[in-house]
Amino acid sequence: MKAGKNTTIFFRLIYFGLFLIAISLVLWGWIGSSDEEAEVEQVAKIELKPNQFGFYSDSLIVQKSTVLRNETLSDILLTNGASGNTIAQIVENSKNVFDVRKIRAGNTYYTYSSPDTNNSLHYFVYEKNPVNHVVFNVKDSVSVYEGKKEIQIKTNTREAQINHSLYVALMESDASPELAIKLSQVFAWQVDFYHLQKGDYFKVIFEEEFIQTVDNKDSLKFVGIGKILGAYFNHNSKEYYAVPFVQGSVYQFFDENGNSLRKAFLKAPLEFGRISSRFSRSRLHPVLKVRRPHLGVDYAAPTGTPVRTTGDGMVVEASYKGGNGKYIKVRHNSVYTTMYLHLSRFGKGIKRGVNVQQGQVIGYVGSTGLSTGPHLDYRFYINGSPVDPLKVEVPPSHPVKEELKADYNKVKQNVLQKLDSIVIEFNQNGPA
Repeated sequence: MKAGKNTTIFFRLIYFGLFLIAISLVLWGWIGSSDEEAEVEQVAKIELKPNQFGFYSDSLIVQKSTVLRNETLSDILLTNGASGNTIAQIVENSKNVFDVRKIRAGNTYYTYSSPDTNNSLHYFVYEKNPVNHVVFNVKDSVSVYEGKKEIQIKTNTREAQINHSLYVALMESDASPELAIKLSQVFAWQVDFYHLQKGDYFKVIFEEEFIQTVDNKDSLKFVGIGKILGAYFNHNSKEYYAVPFVQGSVYQFFDENGNSLRKAFLKAPLEFGRISSRFSRSRLHPVLKVRRPHLGVDYAAPTGTPVRTTGDGMVVEASYKGGNGKYIKVRHNSVYTTMYLHLSRFGKGIKRGVNVQQGQVIGYVGSTGLSTGPHLDYRFYINGSPVDPLKVEVPPSHPVKEELKADYNKVKQNVLQKLDSIVIEFNQNGPA
């Protein structure tokens, strides 16, 4: 009896052990299955994102190239395996989007091709500039569209004392040359940038624009200067503030008293250049070699330099006349008129009767007429009489509206506090 009982216990233990093993296997399978399901679920959660050109390219082979001199779109597409029929379709579908003849040597383009042995071209992307591009989709049916990369904004500041020029001062402070242009535009009506003094100094708060690079999504590429968020300029020991404020849906600049920095006329018709001859009632003419009045200011600049109208108005003359060469006359109102002489050519659409806006390019520097070299002769008339453009007093534009003064003062306080917090290091000759 005792041996039988022991045998029963023995078998029960074996059955119990087998039961535990079976339960373990079931649990292990369930856990493994759960892990696999979790992995599948995790993979499902990973969403494919379009590239910065707006299409999916993870499975495609991308190549970056540069347009060569005298190379056409057809040349590039043929090299990358596109058929003549496809190229004809691209040219036809591009007509209302982008003129394919305007592809420029030196610009970047990208090709996206299949990874198989056919290496079929799916997309061709041409960069008009670092931000704007044109996408040619040739994967199935041909489509062409323009795009713009997402711009990331960062706020930065610069400050410097001027020893030579605004451009040099900014270069020495490791800033973009574009900032010099932006700053000169903000203070165009207050500061004569052709006559900056040694010891003048400035502070500026501004936006920098960046985009993701195609080669490295974690890398950012600087593409330009955005808005000026506030600025201070000390010129000839006189202080000028620029506070940005939106009035009438226009982003514009005002001084600390709420007066607009924009005046009826720009200080100069060129953004950069050199005064080579001043207004004079008796000047020895460089060509005729006789003394005669020079009723304008000459700005020496390379041929083709853009000439901007210094104020809003109407073109009343755009012609060629003797010593003036190609010239433009703009009537701003019943009092003020300006002239631009010795142009190489007129701006697009510029002709008699056309209305122009302040800062608009109306022509380009040249050397037509009686001239010894490329320059602009800029003339200013008040009630029909010539006056020295460098000495004329011009009226301010509209100040901050009374009902917006409270909002403006809040913006001004914030901007001035930020400008005051910028510390500038002066050299030995600078202000104390």
